[in-house]
Amino acid sequence: MSNPTFWLLARASGVTAYALLTLTVLAGLILKSGPFGRRLRAASVADTHRFLSSLALGAVAVHGLVLVLDSTVKLGLGALLVPGLSPYRPVAVAFGVAAAEAAALVAVSFPLRKLIGHRTWRRLHWVAYAIFAAATVHGLAAGTDTSRLLVLYLGAVFAVVAAAAWRWLTRTPKGETHVQTRDRPLAV
Repeated sequence: MSNPTFWLLARASGVTAYALLTLTVLAGLILKSGPFGRRLRAASVADTHRFLSSLALGAVAVHGLVLVLDSTVKLGLGALLVPGLSPYRPVAVAFGVAAAEAAALVAVSFPLRKLIGHRTWRRLHWVAYAIFAAATVHGLAAGTDTSRLLVLYLGAVFAVVAAAAWRWLTRTPKGETHVQTRDRPLAV
């Protein structure tokens, strides 16, 4: 490897993108389930969620661009757009490409929420779980630092699973509404 700069940048931007994706998913789960009660304003959490989402997509874009510029892997632009075209670990990279494209679709849905309808927008956001899973598979299978980053991946998966479980366990059954009391919401 004559100049490792792009390879190091690719690795760093990939790990950064994964960490930001994890935080984005967690912020979305916090927004929906409200585990911190009134200590966090929903509008602030929503803004944080959107901001983290933008940062994550930016890190993914840097990750892809740097990989195209890197001479170690020799990826073409097509390999970043079409899952399976990568000469380097094609299946693992395909998971990353699919995750990035799905994440871009979900991000684009934010300003289109009124046009596509709230129900469609909410359903589209369920794809976030698949995006997170695909990005995890991509990082574990395509990453060259997997053994050193295993704690990051395990921690991220644990945090998302725990937050999703909290959301599921505290959800409001259909047909019921919550009435906020001083201590906690009560099902009515």
